[in-house]
Amino acid sequence: MQYIRLGKSGLSISKVVLGCMSFGDPARGIHQWALDIDESRPYFKQAVESGITAFDTANMYGLGAGEEVTGRLLREFAQRDEVVIATKVHARMGPGPKGGGLSRAAILTQVDESLRRLGTDYIDLYQIHRLDPEVPAEEIMEALHDVVKAGKARYIGASSMWTWQFAKLQHTADLHGWTRFVSMQNQYNLLQREEEREMLPYCLDQGIGVIPWSPLARGRLTRDPEEQTLRSDTDGSGTILYGGTADADRGITDAVAAIAAERGVSRAQVALAWVMHQPAVTAPVIGTTKPHHLTDAVAAVGLRLGAEELARLGEHYTARPASGF
Repeated sequence: MQYIRLGKSGLSISKVVLGCMSFGDPARGIHQWALDIDESRPYFKQAVESGITAFDTANMYGLGAGEEVTGRLLREFAQRDEVVIATKVHARMGPGPKGGGLSRAAILTQVDESLRRLGTDYIDLYQIHRLDPEVPAEEIMEALHDVVKAGKARYIGASSMWTWQFAKLQHTADLHGWTRFVSMQNQYNLLQREEEREMLPYCLDQGIGVIPWSPLARGRLTRDPEEQTLRSDTDGSGTILYGGTADADRGITDAVAAIAAERGVSRAQVALAWVMHQPAVTAPVIGTTKPHHLTDAVAAVGLRLGAEELARLGEHYTARPASGF
């Protein structure tokens, strides 16, 4: 495993971040393909033994079950100071004005709930899962600053929004001397590259770490287009994100398959290595429901793609609407 600073911050993370949306309770929330705590345990053990130190979850995953499983299993397999725990706030977790969104009341309530479920005194990276357009930027950034100053979070990050919105929040923090975001978690993969237009150049310029979600496009880069899985059959968001571009994507997926065959590696390794080669990317967030998913992710760290291979992987991409906000 290799390790890298998250943007210009002093926080060091592994080059692979374990995404924990797959862990929790399939009876809770909307993810029928989620693994319960006993099914999840081998993945946390494998991750820690592989040198992965960064783990990303959210309060909404399994309506809290994801944080509970993540916290409990990390306590089983690692010392607290050896791992970086990231979680998120925004989604509706309950009724009333404090049950969701990014109001000051909601942020201060939900951070305490996340700490309780994770079983920790602090969150390493506390991220806003989406932007709440109904709350002023000043209220959001001051509340997050107070969370940091209270010692409940060490750093703050954001996820999936327009670049101008992200820049506005950062500028608001700068004007008041409040805590700045150190990271952006956005959708970025070979099938969705619209973030290259503004967000990734902005993050490079500002020294903001990028930890993209869905680097394998919900698994579409790892298999033939006709092949289905339980997640692809039940994950409505995957259909929304990638369902309308199958014909345009065929040249990309064929290139991934061809290079994987030539190299004697999996398609996942090739697609992940492409993401890791991008200058703005710090470390992709990798979801897993099978042991080889983590094996592929770790192997991708050391897979170096040549200029000709990178060109082949990128040549079939066509512009498409940005998604995932």
